[in-house]
Amino acid sequence: MQTPSQQNFRVQLGITVLSVVLFATKIIAYFLTHSLAILTDALESIVNVLAGFIGLYSLYVAAKPKDSDHPYGHGKAEFVSSAVEGTLIIGAGILIIGQTIQNLIDSKPIASLDKGLILVGITGLINYVAGNICLQIGRRNNSLALESSGKHLQLDTYSTIAIIVGLVVILYTHWNWLDTAIALSISGLILYNGYRIIRKSLAGIMDEADDDLLKQFVTILNANRKQNWIDLHNLRVIKYGSTLHVDCHLTVPWYLNIHQAHEEIDELSAMIEEKFGKAFELFVHTDGCMPFSCSICDKMDCTVRQYSFTQKIPFTLENISSNLKHGSNNLG
Repeated sequence: MQTPSQQNFRVQLGITVLSVVLFATKIIAYFLTHSLAILTDALESIVNVLAGFIGLYSLYVAAKPKDSDHPYGHGKAEFVSSAVEGTLIIGAGILIIGQTIQNLIDSKPIASLDKGLILVGITGLINYVAGNICLQIGRRNNSLALESSGKHLQLDTYSTIAIIVGLVVILYTHWNWLDTAIALSISGLILYNGYRIIRKSLAGIMDEADDDLLKQFVTILNANRKQNWIDLHNLRVIKYGSTLHVDCHLTVPWYLNIHQAHEEIDELSAMIEEKFGKAFELFVHTDGCMPFSCSICDKMDCTVRQYSFTQKIPFTLENISSNLKHGSNNLG
């Protein structure tokens, strides 16, 4: 059975080969039509090819096991790859703007639009299907490199659709100026999406808190909370490629022995595995409850309770991220 890292690599390999074929198809379409809009699409495909090889190498590196030099593994290589891909996308946008200006100075007549439309339409359909596969597998395996590839391929599809619509209009109206307008509009969209990919990759490199991921943890913790989990705090979730590293403090009854406390950690680990798969590492520090914990603890069979139970505090994004135990000050 393939590991998530192996599956990511095989998918990226297929995408890389596909990007080379689609780039060649768009170049043929450009030479048939001399359409600047189609050239725009082809230039963006150069980025697809380069990004494909970069992503392939990054997934190869990310799949390597941890070693003495990289105790957390090599997963961060995916963030670097994504940043490079975003930079290449921005470069393509700038190149397209430059080519558009050059075309205004030395324009060529548009020809054979019907044949060009067929070729470009086929590439757009294939790109969308491939991008959707990348996104689904990337999200399932927590692979930013695959997600970036998928978003880029789907962006390529949307720009292709815009180009096809514009070229159809040109075919029937002979408004050749629309060719330039389409190219400039798509270049703006490309620049914006390049920025978004770089922003997300830098967030991963800097270990920025992922609020969406933490909210998922809050939801499953509340849905599967055990009676001995008095509180859970100081939660940190960091993504290293397809692997999640989870650190937290778990407050349990102070009288549990080591084996009993470890059983609680095992249950927490099983809960995370059921939701996120086996690609994670869990490090839990267990805390014994304090007298102020009694008011938020609903363990009715406790024989050493010092204060009456008042209210159970649900886990929230704020209190699981705090480095303090939950107490009466958390009651709302």
